[in-house]
Amino acid sequence: MGLGRTPHRARDHRRGRGGARGGSPILTPVFVGSEIYRHSSYGAWHPLRIPRVSTVTDLARALGWLPADRFRTSPRARAAALTVWHSPAYVAALEEAERRQQVDAATRARHGLGTPSNPVFPEMFRRPATGVGGVMLAAELLREGGVAHVPGAGTHHALPDRASGFCYLNDPVFAVLALRAQGARRVAYVDLDAHHGDGVELAFRDDPHTLVLSVHEEGRWPGTGALADRGAGQVWNLPVPRGFHDDDMARVLDHLILPVVEAFGPDAVVLQCGADGLLEDPQSGLALSNNAHAAAVAAIRPLSPRLLLLGGGGYNPWSVARCWTRLWGILAGERAPGTLPDSARAVLAGLRWMRRGSGRAIEPEMRWIDTLEDPPRGGLPSSEVRARLGMLRARLRVWQ
Repeated sequence: MGLGRTPHRARDHRRGRGGARGGSPILTPVFVGSEIYRHSSYGAWHPLRIPRVSTVTDLARALGWLPADRFRTSPRARAAALTVWHSPAYVAALEEAERRQQVDAATRARHGLGTPSNPVFPEMFRRPATGVGGVMLAAELLREGGVAHVPGAGTHHALPDRASGFCYLNDPVFAVLALRAQGARRVAYVDLDAHHGDGVELAFRDDPHTLVLSVHEEGRWPGTGALADRGAGQVWNLPVPRGFHDDDMARVLDHLILPVVEAFGPDAVVLQCGADGLLEDPQSGLALSNNAHAAAVAAIRPLSPRLLLLGGGGYNPWSVARCWTRLWGILAGERAPGTLPDSARAVLAGLRWMRRGSGRAIEPEMRWIDTLEDPPRGGLPSSEVRARLGMLRARLRVWQ
């Protein structure tokens, strides 16, 4: 099969296998959030010094997309629950680091705490434990089917015994495990972050009942996620070059993501939608617009009775807020207005992003305040993407 722009046509599984046992999927989409994110920061010098979840929450409310019946407050996962995947020693060290607000050299070396990437900050245990609690609650609410958005989750780099890449606890791993506990036998994990989700692949690479599929920038930290990785046959990685754009992603969606997920036949999908692949983001070299993420969410939604949408990377406060709010609108059946109302514009206009080390504010483009939708960012087909897709398509024909 060629790699032209022929759309993949997915079957609608919303009332299919693995859904409600004796009932129908829930009709109300669920947004799981928490006020812990509003005043929590990794530090004034860290890329995660910016507000993200609180802005998405405020923007969705300003648009009228988040009435009370759609919102749930995330609980905080208990330490004992975290040891299902993380080591007891690491969980104890993380709690102790928050309590003492410092770590010794031995803890830093063993567990990766107190480093420039994973600093000590006041909510360093409670904040990630809230992300884990959020996905566990979402999985419970999705037991009979439906959709949920947990924008504070998506920390896919955390390892069993150490923090890594801004991630202290691996809530995507817990999302998969929680969905399993709620009756999902086969779970597909799809990761669109610019960085490969190494912790998630580590957790499930030998599990034939968990599909792990990642599209990420080649050569970008953590340097994992090779094209040749297969796990137990259900691991699919597509490293993409700098400049990867909307038209490239459309081909990847049609010729890799949708057919692989559909062939796997999941009872639930966990979709990590990091926004760091957007053109304006400082932490990658990709050139996507949020139209690419929107198309992915809309196309993946019908492939399973349950969809759990996570956040992830994203370090430009305007592009993150606009992207994740737009994705929530898709799940909630809302249409983004061409020009935002004054109440929504006020949320975006109120953001401040200081240039690290200079003390100067970065001035937003007007469209970052006036609208949710990015202009399309297409281009000529990438030869690297075309070649790698061809290799994975050949593998898919055998796998099916």
